[in-house]
Amino acid sequence: MDTQKLLYIVLALGAGYMIYSTAKDLIKKKPSKEPAEPASSNNNNSNSSTILPLQLQAYERMALYVERISPQSLIGRIYQQGMTTVDMQLAMVQQIKAEYDHNVTQQIYVSAQTWDAIKTLKEQTISVINQVAASLPADAPAMELNKQILEVFAEAGASPSELVAQIINTEAKKLMK
Repeated sequence: MDTQKLLYIVLALGAGYMIYSTAKDLIKKKPSKEPAEPASSNNNNSNSSTILPLQLQAYERMALYVERISPQSLIGRIYQQGMTTVDMQLAMVQQIKAEYDHNVTQQIYVSAQTWDAIKTLKEQTISVINQVAASLPADAPAMELNKQILEVFAEAGASPSELVAQIINTEAKKLMK
């Protein structure tokens, strides 16, 4: 029971940090009313028309990453009959890290607060998986690990994955305005 309380605290702190950093950054940003430079405005339009699709694609990929590392998605893709807790733990952590490594270059196209939220979600998800796995015998069936992980996230209330997905969605919509 102490492990579950610790997991709730970790989830709450991670979610609180993501909300705080996003709100702080959104409050700090104020629309600038600097005059446009006529000589370079044509060049800026050309650059933004080239970069905007790349930025939107990066936000799409990050939204997909967040969905793919959610516990429900991981369990559905990875679980196989006969796996032990350790097998499942290692496979989930490996999958999260591989997906992250595949998408790490997208950080140049997304905002700093969005990237921080994504990194925090990755670390938080791995931490919960490892903590729940540590509370079970290594040879316990993977289904027990899966059940406990889903319970931890269900009891935590707002899903950290959903919070990060909302941050990504908000940032992407800002780009389209």
